Amino acid sequence: MMNEHIPVLYHEVLEYLRPQPDGRYLDATLGAGGHTAGILEASAPTGRVLGFDRDPEAITFARRRLAQYIDRVAFVNASYVEMSRLAPANGFGQLDGVLLDLGLSSRQLSDAERGFSFMKDGPLDMRFDPTQGETAADLINNLSETELVDIFWKYGEERRSRRLARAIVNNRPFYTTRQLAELVAAQVKGRERIHPATRIFQALRIAVNRELEAVETGIPAAIDLLKPNGRIAVISFHSLEDRFVKRLFRRLSQSCTCPPQQPICTCGGQATLKLITRKAVKATAVEIEQNPRSRSARLRVAEKL
Repeated sequence: MMNEHIPVLYHEVLEYLRPQPDGRYLDATLGAGGHTAGILEASAPTGRVLGFDRDPEAITFARRRLAQYIDRVAFVNASYVEMSRLAPANGFGQLDGVLLDLGLSSRQLSDAERGFSFMKDGPLDMRFDPTQGETAADLINNLSETELVDIFWKYGEERRSRRLARAIVNNRPFYTTRQLAELVAAQVKGRERIHPATRIFQALRIAVNRELEAVETGIPAAIDLLKPNGRIAVISFHSLEDRFVKRLFRRLSQSCTCPPQQPICTCGGQATLKLITRKAVKATAVEIEQNPRSRSARLRVAEKL
């Protein structure tokens, strides 16, 4: 079970979060519990962690994996966008550290029934919480060509968005990952560094789970929950997410955080954050060799003033 999922930038996360005994930490994207296990180990014997995840299977798996720490870890089956309400309700109102790993877990990717990957055939689902919300098939089969173009371009940065959206609309319905991946591949000529359907699947997953909206809501909420000197660490795998985190941390580390259009400073001129990582921390060559999905990971860390 420990070998099934490799937490990305594991050592770097622990180095920057600095877990300590008596500390209170929030893992906003619990997944398989790898980072949480490290935080609990480093904060022994009295540090505690609250783990959020929208995926009920992830909660079940992590609960088994972290059984030895059961007195120091709590679980919430919900999106981290609800942390402002649910963290205090679970006794985590003032935090020493927050981690958000915005990538998929290996377990989600390898489960064909979840529909996140085209490496195995499965239903076009892609929901983090498979009990609610629209599936990728719902979007592919019901949205207009223009709406699909917007999703593919905005969330996948796919330069062939128009051609692929037109082909999809002309050939739908699609119900499985293989159906969609094969249609996309047939529209792309020549060799590519990555599979032609990679960006399309990424864009659909982000749209299905409203991931960017969650990031834009959840990260400010996490900062509000931090104690002074508490730290927030965010691992991004997509340029849009990383750009938002970079700009937010930079803005909150400046002396005035008022909107640019506001003529008079009303925030008191004090910065909210101190940047701990001036540039994004990336995986080492050794980690990338052991865990190829870490190649696109970007870690940014800030400390609350």
